[in-house]
Amino acid sequence: MSDKDQVKGVLELDPWLEPFTNQLIKRQELSKKWINDLEKNEGSLLKFASSYENYGLNPTSNGAKIIEYIPDVIEVSLVGDFNNWELNSHKLTKKNNFGLWELEIEGENTIPHDSLYKIAMKSPNGEWIYRLDPWCKRATFNKITNLYEGRYWNPPKSEIYQFKNKRQRLSQGIKIYEAHVGISTPEPKIGTYKNFTQNILPKIHELGYNTIQLMAIMEHAYYASFGYQITSFFAISSRYGTPEELKELIDTAHGLGIRVLLDVVHSHSSKNVDDGLNMFNGTDHYLFHGGTKGQHELWDSRLFNYSNYETLRFLLSNLKFFVDVYKFDGFRFDGVTSMLYKHHGLSFGFSGDYNEYFNEDWVDNEAIVYLIIAHKLMKDISLKENIEITSIAEDVSGMPTLCRPIEEGGIGFDYRLSMAIPDMWIKILKHLQDEQWDLGNIVHTLTNRRHGEKCISYCESHDQALVGDKTLAFWLMDKEMYTNMSTLSELTPIIDRGLSLHKLIRLVTFALGGEGYLNFEGNEFGHPEWLDFPRKGNGESYHYARRQFNLIQDDLLRYKLLYNFDSAMQHLDVLDSPQAYISLKNEKDKVLVFERNGLLFIFNFNPTQSFPDYKVGVEIPGTYEIILNSDESKFGGHDRIKDNENGKKQHFFTNDDGWNNRSNSLMVYIPSRTAIVLKKVD
Repeated sequence: MSDKDQVKGVLELDPWLEPFTNQLIKRQELSKKWINDLEKNEGSLLKFASSYENYGLNPTSNGAKIIEYIPDVIEVSLVGDFNNWELNSHKLTKKNNFGLWELEIEGENTIPHDSLYKIAMKSPNGEWIYRLDPWCKRATFNKITNLYEGRYWNPPKSEIYQFKNKRQRLSQGIKIYEAHVGISTPEPKIGTYKNFTQNILPKIHELGYNTIQLMAIMEHAYYASFGYQITSFFAISSRYGTPEELKELIDTAHGLGIRVLLDVVHSHSSKNVDDGLNMFNGTDHYLFHGGTKGQHELWDSRLFNYSNYETLRFLLSNLKFFVDVYKFDGFRFDGVTSMLYKHHGLSFGFSGDYNEYFNEDWVDNEAIVYLIIAHKLMKDISLKENIEITSIAEDVSGMPTLCRPIEEGGIGFDYRLSMAIPDMWIKILKHLQDEQWDLGNIVHTLTNRRHGEKCISYCESHDQALVGDKTLAFWLMDKEMYTNMSTLSELTPIIDRGLSLHKLIRLVTFALGGEGYLNFEGNEFGHPEWLDFPRKGNGESYHYARRQFNLIQDDLLRYKLLYNFDSAMQHLDVLDSPQAYISLKNEKDKVLVFERNGLLFIFNFNPTQSFPDYKVGVEIPGTYEIILNSDESKFGGHDRIKDNENGKKQHFFTNDDGWNNRSNSLMVYIPSRTAIVLKKVD
């Protein structure tokens, strides 16, 4: 294979990449060299990424064994409850000159399950420092010290959760319910894995989402960081419950036909020293870059050194650990833009100029190579285990080839988040009157994605729900959400407009914006409050760190109407199909018409005017029927589109006169601020 052959796929897909062939080849060559070296040294990439089975403190058939990578120290001891924290009791032996230390401990229950332990290290200046094991599987909060403590997680076999259900594969496009276990309760307290399993999973299943993206699972000391300042990468957050309870959550989801993704943070790490990775061995370059290169000033966090052999072992093992042990079905990679560029995307306005993506002074090839290797690992696991692993990139830059297969010259992600779409909706609601909405601009933003690279669209995610920002429901109805959402009160113009546009914005984004769709929990029913975690600024209050699912259970409130619509929308099969054919963008009427995956979508964004006998184009002739109508009363509408007198749904018959570049036409009634979806039934 020639050098150019290894990137032939992406060049054929996008000829504009041709001038950057050498840079594309360089990425592939660097990743291949790493993979070849790892396979030569470790046996295989899979074995290398299985290091979590040996590194750290792990049980053996007759005791326990600890292996740690700790360079730049002269002594290492294992201390804890089991030896009264005695430094000389369990000393590790240095195994090589690269910083590997090891100790075998004989005797069952010598280290009891759930007992506290730490790694003690003697620095060259003679000082002893105590740190949490980087590979520890369990860390819990100590209210006295205000620090997290490492625990030896080795429950009896009878207490280890046994998975019962098979992993799921996507049968339709990916529909993601972005969720946070801790806030998934109406009460102002921290929710649990058990609560999520029993009370939230059934709602997600009822709504029709086929994937959950779990946030803030990897252990983080600061709750208000939303899980983005990781302190223990292999420990799941103990504030929600135990590892076995998280396994039960994921297994139950699989039983409901739902896949579960982990929001993984490999872009940076917490700066905590006493209960984090920072300064683990007394130096600033343990798994991180030293000096200013290892600091993310805006995020106040540490940056990994992706060119370090042991950093790769740690991060790749972290991915395989969550797939193997917890049965996660993939990952949403946080902060990918920060990883891809040496400037981390800070104060940098990406214009789409390809030089921005391949400038050697700007682009971080070490991070790109790590991401390629990570995707090679995920593919190897998928093939070996016959499972489907999904990866999603949080990237605002639009890096070309990010979501193309490695064998074509890409980086390997399955999807990227369409981060421009929520920004567009906020700007529209913030700055424009309804009559000023530009359908051309809306459609352009929704469809402006790289050919051949899959995108996940969303109107709003957790970012827009945070205090300081506003959700769509708040932008639309915040003046009256606390006073006029009861069905016993008059349907005011503000609530009527808010309900209508909340549905239309979601449906057009869902149907037109990508090959996948994402919703942040609670936003589907217009959650009436923002999200604010307990912190000093709010008196450590949990009042806004919750989701009020009780609101959709109250028949006297209108929230359930939006919930009903979201459920109906999720059961449409349009995602992961070719882009829609848009036949009409009528700026005067504010009517948008398009076809996708055999469905005909008709939107009337006009705030005042309804259109009887509106002529729309459609390609396939036949008889059509409305399968979704946002104006139905069960969705908070006005029931202006009536069924036939005998209760049967209206049928629409095509005429063979071409219209708007389509071979056939239909005549429909489309009320103001209404969307209807038609499907051919004959």
